[in-house]
Amino acid sequence: MVNNQKINGSDNAVVISVNNVTQQYLGGSFTAVDNISLDLRENEIVTFIGPSGCGKTTVLRMIAGLEYPTHGEMVAYKKPIVGPGPDRGMIFQAYTSFPWLTTRKNIEYGMKIMGVPRDDRRARAQEFLELVHLEEFAESYPTSLSGGMKQRVAIARTLAQNPRVLLMDEPFGALDAQVRWEMQEMMIDIIGREKTTVVTVTHDIQEAIFLADRIIFFTRNPGRIKADIRVEFKQGKRIARKEDMLALPGYVDLEVKLFAMMREEIQ
Repeated sequence: MVNNQKINGSDNAVVISVNNVTQQYLGGSFTAVDNISLDLRENEIVTFIGPSGCGKTTVLRMIAGLEYPTHGEMVAYKKPIVGPGPDRGMIFQAYTSFPWLTTRKNIEYGMKIMGVPRDDRRARAQEFLELVHLEEFAESYPTSLSGGMKQRVAIARTLAQNPRVLLMDEPFGALDAQVRWEMQEMMIDIIGREKTTVVTVTHDIQEAIFLADRIIFFTRNPGRIKADIRVEFKQGKRIARKEDMLALPGYVDLEVKLFAMMREEIQ
């Protein structure tokens, strides 16, 4: 089963540019990311993958405006990134729901801060409650929700603010295997409906292949771009079910290639 949305990202406009970016810490004695350049295009799903400590999350945080590069330039929609902005929404690995708010109020929270009128934010919250299959838990508090449900709340809250770019830092990393693949399939469905550009960090090679239109592989420290791989075997479609992806010609070849690259960097 495939999503009918076409994903010819190479034909779409550039929305994020990373231009010759280096990020150093400890007074310049430690280089996390070394002179990388990268363009991210409208309606692409891009996954960052590589060994631990290779700078994946550092680049994601710089795109979000949570960190600033030591050298180089970060650009969003042709304007320098000088901090967080409503055009970029961030989802973290840790659960970020406010424990004193219900699921509905958590989803409404960002829209309230943005000044969205009450009736409008309530209607949009209801839309996303249904989209992430939490309508039955609208009045529940986070303490009564499972880990997967809490992450769905975070996804709904971020997307309800209508960001043009969704940034995800290992959002499913703390979930068990079954919930993880269910969440991955849900994200493919949501992203297809919302027409959102997505950048996600993961250590999971299978997850990277399933979600991505394009995979950016980082070298071990200092982080440089080792490979920029378009997932050609999907033939311009997004796969809705993991078992369908696993059966496609070309999947195994790409998985073997990524495992070999990971082993090369680790050793």
